[in-house]
Formats: sequence, C-alpha cells, structure tokens
Amino acid sequence: MMQDDVWRAERLASLLAPDGWLNLTDRVEIAPGPQRVGRAGDNDLILSAGPDHLGVLELVGAGALFATPDGQMRAFAATSGFPQLSVPPLLLELHTVDGIAALRVRDTSITPRLSLRYFDYDPEWRIMADWQSLPQAENRTIAQKGAGDTVVRLSHRAVFRRDGTGHVLLPTHWKGGKPMFVIRDATSGHETYAASRFLIGDVQGDRILLDFNHAHNPPCAFTDLAICPLPPPENRLAIAIRAGERTP
Repeated sequence: MMQDDVWRAERLASLLAPDGWLNLTDRVEIAPGPQRVGRAGDNDLILSAGPDHLGVLELVGAGALFATPDGQMRAFAATSGFPQLSVPPLLLELHTVDGIAALRVRDTSITPRLSLRYFDYDPEWRIMADWQSLPQAENRTIAQKGAGDTVVRLSHRAVFRRDGTGHVLLPTHWKGGKPMFVIRDATSGHETYAASRFLIGDVQGDRILLDFNHAHNPPCAFTDLAICPLPPPENRLAIAIRAGERTP
C-alpha cells in the first residue's frame, strides 16, 4: 500500500503542476507565417488569458520562434513532452496532432485545487498477463475525443484471465517507453469516467504487469481542451473493474 500511496501522490502532483491539466486555458491551431498572439481581438491567435498583445509566433520546422513586444526573439525548448516556452504568466506549448500544429496555453497564475477519488486498493487487480507479439504488426484507426480519427501502430497484446474468462488488451500508445492501454469497462459512465481510463503496463520479459489500481483518468476528464484516444473494441470490457481512479 505504501507504493500505491506514493503513486497517488505523484499522480496528484502531476495534475497540479504548472504544466498539468487544470490550468489549461486555450488550444488554438497555428497557421503558417507570423501569428500575432494575445487576448485582444486584432490578434491572429486570440487567447482567453494573458495580456492583450503577448507577442508574435512563427512555426519553424518542428519548433517555433516567439518574438516578445520588446523585440526579444525566443525559441520553444524541447522537453520530455511537447516543446514549451514560458512567457509569464503563461506557459506556451506546441501541440501537434496528426501533423496539425496548435498552441496550447496554460495560465500559471492559477492555483488549481483537486481531490481525486479512488476505489479501495485491491491486490487481486494486480495482474500478471502474457505479453505476446502480434503475428503481424498492423495499423489501426482509432477514434479520439476532441479530434478526428488517428492511426496507431499495434505490435503486441496482453492476455489474461479473470474469474475464469479470458481477456485481451491492445496497447495503442506508449508512454515513457511503456505500453499504454486505453480501456473501458462496466463501471464507465457510472463509477468511472465515461470515455475511458488509461493504464500503463510494466513489461517483464514475456509477461506484463497490469496494475488496475493505477488505472487513471485521461486528460479529457479534466478539460475540454485536451485530445484523448478512445479504446479500440478489444479494450471495451464487459467486466466491472472496481480499481484505480474514479470519476473526478
């Protein structure tokens, strides 16, 4: 349980962080060429937070340059996620989905508050599954909440049994080098977030640890400005997984 308490604390801290999901104010697509950014109506990219005229942004290759009103030219810095640039009180982020670049904006002057709810920890939902390569890797089109369909590459599957019934889960994404499963179950829309929950697996040779106590809500559970993948048919389970994060 101590390890689970640490995971929950880290989970909450990530949501409350300056680059978390609770202070997101805008997501606007970026057109080619210099784009004036700010709150005033004469800007090309109109924001709901910050000064009337924040500066001028221009896409350059996979990144962007930003000119402040006082003439300083600054570049977005690569991070472990998407390129970011701090222009107080705003944190700007380049968010590219399916080749379409957008500016994602967070207001760091906001002090977010959040209380997460969980099912009681259940060791029986800490499952060692078989980690199997697919006979042939395949591209799969999946739906997204907040955007159109996208194509993912499938190469593996997790196979396990629960109460005598076999189940197969497909990891459609990878996070930090680990497979991520987008799942839905009989609790979805009742006790848990309706669209999906995310679960990160821990591969151990030809086995994978699926700790459903760490199943957590996607960003779309906290903001309408996020884009979240939805589960493929294989990951829509008829069983009730009463473990992990509940509806926020």
